[in-house]
Amino acid sequence: MLTDNPAELRSPAPSLFMRVITWLIARRPPVFPHDTEGFHRRMTGRPLPADAPMPERFRRRFVVEEREVQGQKVVTLHPQSGPAPWHMLYFHGGGFVQPMFKVHWPLVAEMVDTCGVSITVPLYDVVPEAPHAAQDHLADAVYAELAEAHDPARIILNGDSAGGHMALALALRLARNGGPMPGKLALFAPWLDLTLADPAIAAVEPHDLMLKIGTLRACGDMVAGGRDPASAEVSPLYTPAEELAALPPTRIWTGRHDLFIVDSRTFVGRLRAAGVDAKLYEYEAAPHVFMAITPTREAKDVFGLLSDFLAA
Repeated sequence: MLTDNPAELRSPAPSLFMRVITWLIARRPPVFPHDTEGFHRRMTGRPLPADAPMPERFRRRFVVEEREVQGQKVVTLHPQSGPAPWHMLYFHGGGFVQPMFKVHWPLVAEMVDTCGVSITVPLYDVVPEAPHAAQDHLADAVYAELAEAHDPARIILNGDSAGGHMALALALRLARNGGPMPGKLALFAPWLDLTLADPAIAAVEPHDLMLKIGTLRACGDMVAGGRDPASAEVSPLYTPAEELAALPPTRIWTGRHDLFIVDSRTFVGRLRAAGVDAKLYEYEAAPHVFMAITPTREAKDVFGLLSDFLAA
């Protein structure tokens, strides 16, 4: 059954902690250069990116499993009590070109603790050192293994930014290919259109501390390779309605100072028009992937809503 309202403003004003953190973020070097030339300079001849290592204390806090799939490391965190009823497959963000960030580990850990889920995190090879297709192949393989060992109806796909794109793209491939569908889909500030074609995005850009349109378009072109970045294959925002209709219940969380909020609003509308139970939660003045700032009021609200989503 469809949720009553497609979008809900959960935080009409930023918390004091969020204000402080965003003030600090604005004074640090950006994760991505704010201009196209700077992006290309950083990507040219860079050292092979390395994933931030999982904190060693997690081995005492969780039941940790580590393995390799297609030559890439995959980490699973279970609660201390063991495998949970729900299992999340989580894809980290970073524009498809950055490895696992240090801040991703506390985000994953908080979801294990707060939501009582087991979480599997593929540490995928990044573009351009590896083709984007390799990321999709790894996602398919990890999900296939998980679906053999766990009821697919109790699997939730999740990810932030480019990782949200990966989670959604995986669900769409499963729908097209007739694979076992996950029970739910959760997306944190997903990158839905690699071309950022909607002109309304320009009005948000001055408020976004991390993302800039030109940089993202350059990154999108690199990720697309020889494919059309505006195609549904590369940009899920343009997926036909008949394919969207096969998706499971979906929730999206995005800050209002995030370029991706414009496409998230459009996408939720398209999902609901296709008959999917979908809802968007918005947070005033919150930056890109704000839920990774786990101590904030806003992040805690996200984790509470995610827990409720799993319990429904």
